[in-house]
Amino acid sequence: MRDEEHGLNRIVVIGGGITGLAAAYRLTERSRSVRLPCDVLLLEAAPQLGGLISTARRDGFIVESGPDAFITTKPWALDLIGDLGLSERLIGTNPERRRTFAVRGEALHPLPEGFLLLAPTRIWPFLRSRLLSWRGKARTLLDLRLPRRRSDADESLASFVRRRFGREALARLAQPMIGGIYTADPERLSLRATFPQFLEMEARHGSVIRALRREQSAASPADQAVTGARYGLFATLDDGLQVLVDALAERLPAGAVRLSTPVAGVAREGARWAVRLRDGAVVGADGVIVTTSAFQAARLLRDLDPDIGRELEAIPYASSLTVNLAYRREEVAHPLDGFGFVVPSCEGRSIIACSFSSVKFPNRAPAGHVLLRAFAGGALQPEPLEWDDRTLLTAVHRDLEELLGIRSAPLWSHVARHPRSMPQYHVGHLRRVQALEGHLNRWPTLKLAGNAYRGIGIPDSIRSGGAAAHALLAELDRSPNHSCAGCESLI
Repeated sequence: MRDEEHGLNRIVVIGGGITGLAAAYRLTERSRSVRLPCDVLLLEAAPQLGGLISTARRDGFIVESGPDAFITTKPWALDLIGDLGLSERLIGTNPERRRTFAVRGEALHPLPEGFLLLAPTRIWPFLRSRLLSWRGKARTLLDLRLPRRRSDADESLASFVRRRFGREALARLAQPMIGGIYTADPERLSLRATFPQFLEMEARHGSVIRALRREQSAASPADQAVTGARYGLFATLDDGLQVLVDALAERLPAGAVRLSTPVAGVAREGARWAVRLRDGAVVGADGVIVTTSAFQAARLLRDLDPDIGRELEAIPYASSLTVNLAYRREEVAHPLDGFGFVVPSCEGRSIIACSFSSVKFPNRAPAGHVLLRAFAGGALQPEPLEWDDRTLLTAVHRDLEELLGIRSAPLWSHVARHPRSMPQYHVGHLRRVQALEGHLNRWPTLKLAGNAYRGIGIPDSIRSGGAAAHALLAELDRSPNHSCAGCESLI
């Protein structure tokens, strides 16, 4: 299984987002470190690398069109950044503003101190909050008395929250908090595939609140005051996440990347793979890693293996969009004393969340200015994706005007649309992934990677790409036609 022209094993990586870049980088590093006979070729349909990650500078602002940070409790992004020599460029969130608001009516109310995603860890701040009625608060605290569920069957997030905390907590707290992460319908979102720790808390402690309180008691005083997501655990790079994309691209060999090169399909021809390009050309390969979205991977692989195609096509997606808006600070009445706010879908607004980017991270806006990032779309509110930019911007600005007391039009705005960008981990998702992995066993030198399978965040995507690279190299090393002295110990 050798490339006849170069005497190398050719590995084709399809997709140049963060997953594909991580896979190509790991393949290249292994080749360099132990002289693996690998020729890596990354094929990307778009004219640029990075997928959803895209950073730009405008009038002194740092503008992220896609994700703007990653969580540090999962080590894979930090490890990669360290390997690339970028650790000194890491920055954390503003330690003085680590709280989140939620909308109720025309006002922003802070999430109570110690509230973590689904439940409170501190009772008195929760009781003083205006986000729930007294009846809703009482029902939430009933979690302390309810028996644990005995079944281990998969359950939707909505079912779990209603069962433990009640309907009002679901509508006012859990739905917007989780919606801001997964842009998902909580009635269909698999708790086991997204937040299995809550199932484990219930199983071990009976009460989620009790488990969270015990966990929080061991945290530092600063972390105990955090509300919403644990913002102290988020980080980014000083000039935006594009720094990571560019650093990975620079580490790949010359000629290893082909942009504007869409792939039409993947087939098996004899002992090798044939990667068919849309322009009619065919690239031979000894191994293939597909890092595109699941529905794109289904199109590439359905002729090769209909079972794989069906499982991939069954993974649903939601669309989203990000609107960056720049304002003069004096035109925004709200003190912006937090990182942003979430909007329950029951409020009927156009946006689902807003991040105060210039508060959350330093140097995102010039002095005397504010950069806001509004989010719309998702599984529950797909309509904004169909609006033209003028209609969209009018609706977004109207929401921000009412909620933040903005007194003027933005200095400028930028709309980034992300159609079918967020995989939806519906109930039963992990069973589907297991079935898919079983079908893939028929094709040992074909690997799938990306955020559609076992984690949607940047660290998960990096882990997925690296794991696919290592698994493929191990498989090639086992091949009788492959000779690679010294590489086995590194895989």
